[in-house]
Amino acid sequence: MAQPYASAPPMPAPTNPTSLITKVQLSISCNGLVDKDVLSKSDPMAVVCIFSGNQWVEVGRTEQIKDNLNPNFAQSVTVDYHFEELQKLKFSVYDIDDPKADLRKADFLGELECTLGQLVSSQKYSKPLQLPGTGNAGTISITAEELATNHDLVDFTFRASKLDKKDFFGKSDPYLEFSRAKEDGSFVVFHRTEVIKNTLNPSWKPFRLSVVDLCNADLNRTIKVDCYDWDSDGSHDFIGQFTTNLNEMEKAGKPNELSWPCINAKKKAKKKNYNNSGMIYLSRCVITKRYSFLDYVTAGLQLNFS
Repeated sequence: MAQPYASAPPMPAPTNPTSLITKVQLSISCNGLVDKDVLSKSDPMAVVCIFSGNQWVEVGRTEQIKDNLNPNFAQSVTVDYHFEELQKLKFSVYDIDDPKADLRKADFLGELECTLGQLVSSQKYSKPLQLPGTGNAGTISITAEELATNHDLVDFTFRASKLDKKDFFGKSDPYLEFSRAKEDGSFVVFHRTEVIKNTLNPSWKPFRLSVVDLCNADLNRTIKVDCYDWDSDGSHDFIGQFTTNLNEMEKAGKPNELSWPCINAKKKAKKKNYNNSGMIYLSRCVITKRYSFLDYVTAGLQLNFS
């Protein structure tokens, strides 16, 4: 089993004082993981480490996804990219019962070692996971995106009405999944709401995201919102989707809600009288400016260091 890692100390300064540094966000997904659970599927989580000071140091981890051998993690990991420096990374995947528990008590599902440069130079970096004694441990895919220097935050309040009924003995258990478009046309998941049980008219809790996570500070970047019916075995049922962008969403609550039809393309193609699979409403979208130290200096703030 792979060994657990200590929390990251302050990163050492680059050997070249003039080297450029930028923030890079790593989004992770896996496919075909080994099933370690007897009565259900694995509950995977990915841990990211960087090689520093002759040891592997943890820099971040994803969320745990229950009962899923093909996880698409919403929690990304951000690292500093030092140009023209070799930065080794290790991605380790575990089947865990408790995200806060000691990793030595978790089942190891495989790992991948690569360099940050390899990730940055690839649109999508996909490789087999290495797991001793296993012929096929599945694959891991990582996408890297340079982050904009924007500190603004966005508060959202979503609800829905008349969603499709997906459960045989009850109503649906809906949640929303948010993805942002990449330059190559693919999408990266960045947020999921909580699940609301047994309702076709859910009102999700308000949540806050950074503008960088939402659209990398591009207010016109396409954002895809998928609505699913949650199932305990991980085989969540697709209800429908819509696309939007932050420029559009920012108009919510000024003074009225915004609304989108939740469309299931397969149902639409089969049924001539199909309208939608429900409506999604955005009641509130508020952008809060967060100024950096450099913003204040640029604006003419007088500093006194005496």
